[in-house]
Amino acid sequence: MDSPMEDTAADDAEATRDAAAADRLAPVLRPVRAGNGFEEALEQILQVVRLGLVPRGERLPAERDLAERLGVSRMTLREVLKVLQEQGLVESRRGRYGGTFVRQRPEVAAGGAEDELRRRVGQLDVEDTLRFREVLEVGAAGLCAVHGLSEEQADRLRAALAATQDAPLADYRRLDTMLHLTLAELSGSPSVAARYAAVRANVNDLLDCIPLLVRNLEHSQQQHAALVEAVLEGDADGAREVTREHCAGTAALLRGFLA
Repeated sequence: MDSPMEDTAADDAEATRDAAAADRLAPVLRPVRAGNGFEEALEQILQVVRLGLVPRGERLPAERDLAERLGVSRMTLREVLKVLQEQGLVESRRGRYGGTFVRQRPEVAAGGAEDELRRRVGQLDVEDTLRFREVLEVGAAGLCAVHGLSEEQADRLRAALAATQDAPLADYRRLDTMLHLTLAELSGSPSVAARYAAVRANVNDLLDCIPLLVRNLEHSQQQHAALVEAVLEGDADGAREVTREHCAGTAALLRGFLA
């Protein structure tokens, strides 16, 4: 049996994890509009899962916290979570350390990756998605450089960049997403951050169907470093140009697999 001291330590660690998760979800979760509570709450939590903001196997914030951040009732939130559970995206666990956990998504079989990519492509306008992503990322990078970041914000950006360096391949795409979401959030425009989260979720759905190429990741990391340096130095033109090239690289990679 755990001692009271061990229980307290476990509770403190749990609270720390929930606080960290709340910070990661800030670019995505926002109060929904009246009349569309269920639909918008479902859309936002789907983005959280698709973007990997809560890693697979980890727990979503407590129902009370999620409901408050979304501005919906606990009953509406439970209906949303039920849909996600039926889709196999989350699972509910009982007990003191229970809650709603993100499930491991099934890997796309090597032989079926191309078919799956084309199936997903058929569900959205790829060129529009890629161009909108470029507009948002280039704009966010420019805003961060023009307006400057506080020391705390600069530390957040440096930490997001550092997390991508030497990251295991299994975690790279999630950490790469976090870096770009951080930049969008630091632009100072909640609208930019929210729209970027939505378009990035669509891009990630496509990227999940193609392999992670080490040479491509090395080039991306060089661009990430140059982007962060330009932002921190207040070089707006440089930040925008590096970001434009970075987005063009992703677009070229996807087009190559679709050719």
